[in-house]
Amino acid sequence: MDHVSFHSSQHVHNTQDGREEGWKMLLDNIASNALHDSSARFDAPKCDEGTRVEVTKELFDWIQDRAGKSALQQTIAGKCAESNTLGSAFFFSAADPTRNNLSYIVPTIAYQLGLRNTSLRDAIGKAVKDDPPVFKKTLRIQMETLIVAPFQRVRASGGLDSSTFPHAILIDGLDECSGEDNQDELLSTIKHCLLDNDLPFRIFIASRPEWAIRTALDSDPEGYLYQLAYHIKLSDMYDATGDIRRYLWTRLRGIGSRSRDRRAQSHLWPTKEDIGKLVAAASGQFVYAATVVKYVSERRGSPVDRLRAIIDWTPKGGQQTRPLELLDNLYRNILSTAKELYEAVDTNQGRDFLLLVRAHQLNSHVRIQYSARGFDEIISLEEGGHQVLFSDLHSLIFVRQSPNWTEVWEEMRFYHLSFSEFLDSEFRAQHLFVSEMRVRQYMVGSCLQKLLQYEAFLDERSFYWIIKALGFYSGNQIAYVDDLRLVDFTRNNGWGRIDERLSSHIEIAFFDFMTWEGLARFTINTIKHLNDELHERKLADIVKSYFDKWKEIYEKDGFTEKAEEKEYLVDF
Repeated sequence: MDHVSFHSSQHVHNTQDGREEGWKMLLDNIASNALHDSSARFDAPKCDEGTRVEVTKELFDWIQDRAGKSALQQTIAGKCAESNTLGSAFFFSAADPTRNNLSYIVPTIAYQLGLRNTSLRDAIGKAVKDDPPVFKKTLRIQMETLIVAPFQRVRASGGLDSSTFPHAILIDGLDECSGEDNQDELLSTIKHCLLDNDLPFRIFIASRPEWAIRTALDSDPEGYLYQLAYHIKLSDMYDATGDIRRYLWTRLRGIGSRSRDRRAQSHLWPTKEDIGKLVAAASGQFVYAATVVKYVSERRGSPVDRLRAIIDWTPKGGQQTRPLELLDNLYRNILSTAKELYEAVDTNQGRDFLLLVRAHQLNSHVRIQYSARGFDEIISLEEGGHQVLFSDLHSLIFVRQSPNWTEVWEEMRFYHLSFSEFLDSEFRAQHLFVSEMRVRQYMVGSCLQKLLQYEAFLDERSFYWIIKALGFYSGNQIAYVDDLRLVDFTRNNGWGRIDERLSSHIEIAFFDFMTWEGLARFTINTIKHLNDELHERKLADIVKSYFDKWKEIYEKDGFTEKAEEKEYLVDF
């Protein structure tokens, strides 16, 4: 989760003749559930004592310096309230219709600010009384009418001292506000209304790094908030491993002390080994640890047994329990939203978002790994297509870059180990699951299509990578190949195209044994399949004739002997 903070100098207005009727109308248009101390958020997560100390201190120091995620945001809100610096807070929630959109945010912020000063409250009430339909107008007009203008008037008349006014405005979970355009509208409204005016507020926004916030904050190209924001990327700057370990110890020991299970009351529970496994699985992310604690704390069951269910649970174990269901719901929501947004783009229509993400995931785990850029070509994406593919998954996935002797190497990586495991498990991913077999079939089909349709345009390096991928993803199972595509490839001289490149364009040294091994395995499996299952003996003979030729070509370099040792070359 990214945390973004803004400072706007100072600005306000005053009106003493506010109307109680207008204030009551305002109350009808706020989201009380979004307040930091709302009873609807009685179990809102907060940072435990001794955790997130560095980042909490940095953020709180920034808020207190007038010159200059949810658990963390909740902690900051509490500290600001204690120090009388909290002007307002709004906690978005995708599951709550009063706080998953922009309908209530400005009235809710205005309401809280009005509570801090009687004159400001009166000015806001009068603004509503003078313009009752304001709640149906654009976000910018709402903010100008209900916050900016009243604040400026009250300050100008001396009814408010901006140097002592509670100035922190906290907005949590912007990514849970439905619609990218709505998220962008809120950010641009904050800039034009609060930052571009002389107002004293510090605006602290916590969000996963989805499209709207990244676009506004990116340095290249420079976003419209880049120069104004104090941007903290928690995943990059703070190692939460120690905090997570302390959090788990403290919370689980507390649960054990209140349990009726004597095993949980023992000072030996949980074990250091248990905590170590949980910390490793968390991958530095509090969301996993918080999910574990919530599951273990359920009263209907022993905390010892529930913790063991999490530690021992595997996607192939046949268990019916869902210890990570809360976390999986989060993953499903993020993945479903990203899928909908990606496939809605005209140029992406017809593409299977989940299949492409899963393909990149498998590529990141295999021993023959391709750069993300090169892999885009293999799976028929445009250059840099992986960046668009991952654009709404930045809270879960990042692309690591490292210099290579020929190019900048890019590889897909996960912030959460549990998310990669989620993608691997049909039990957890449910309707979003894509099997490895489907990915392999798609990969092999894509390779055959490129060899058949674009062979003439493939440079030597691209041809090499495609042949290598064809051999690797087909593996030892011809089931990874679509029968119709295989027959079509053979009938349309696909093997002849490969032969032409092998015979005249590819240098032997460039075409290494591992690549030849994969091609040999795929060719042999094809011959068997055409003969035995499809009864296409003439086509099988065509493939065998090329294979026999390739054996002779590579025999002099010892490739054939190596393959024979592995029993890849057989008598037909």
